[in-house]
Amino acid sequence: MTTAQGFIAAPRRSNAYNIFILVLTMVSLVIMVAMFLPLNDATMGLLQAYDFLSCIFFLIDFIVTFKASSSKKTYFIQERGWLDLVGSIPTVGVLFKYGSLLRLARLSRAFRIAKNLGRKSRGDLMRDVLQNRSQYAGFIIILLAIIILAFASILVLQFESASRDANITTGWDAFWYSIVTITTVGYGDYYPVTFWGRVTGIFIMIAGVGIIGALASLMASLLIGESHSTSEVEDDDDDQDHQAAIEKELITIREELAALRQLMEKNAVEETRK
Repeated sequence: MTTAQGFIAAPRRSNAYNIFILVLTMVSLVIMVAMFLPLNDATMGLLQAYDFLSCIFFLIDFIVTFKASSSKKTYFIQERGWLDLVGSIPTVGVLFKYGSLLRLARLSRAFRIAKNLGRKSRGDLMRDVLQNRSQYAGFIIILLAIIILAFASILVLQFESASRDANITTGWDAFWYSIVTITTVGYGDYYPVTFWGRVTGIFIMIAGVGIIGALASLMASLLIGESHSTSEVEDDDDDQDHQAAIEKELITIREELAALRQLMEKNAVEETRK
């Protein structure tokens, strides 16, 4: 089976989802590289948590893709689906740091998606973006939120861990602070005290306003689109009812005219006899 035929084995995914997976793969590889940097224990623990979550996500994606494949053997062997599986295996304990090198197997998925997208012309991609604007917007918002939450929490924790006065000292504290800040809630229970921690906080605030605004705009467009579609259906129903009423009235008038004509003919015959 040729390579072109091999892509038929995997289920067809939307271009928006493929781009989402492609970027998320690159983000997971950046996290893998960061685990080899000289970071403190708290930051390393947060990186491990994000790496574990990415493994769960990609493992679910592999299982769904494998089950939906028309030819599981073709997907697993010829399309190197086994590399998708290897790159999704979580590693724990002392082997975690070097076991994370297995994430490099995710490059196979990235190359496959990039090659599949490369087969499409620029015009086809632009038409797909225009036809599925809401889907692309949704994936972009989710992707931006994931990237900002991950890297902002890692940076805040790394900067704050160097200060004795810091109240953000664990991975959970950093994640909670990033969630509260990006959603513009701002409880104030955790806050950065270092210069670079505050700079990161400012970035999260600005990004959060943009993400929440984009999400609200997306929800509004979806609701308006649904209501517009509903109103169009109602208008079509009203037009059909109105047309049916007119047709019924025309039939009634036609019957009355026929009856009147018969009556006039009958009267004419009687007058002729007289």
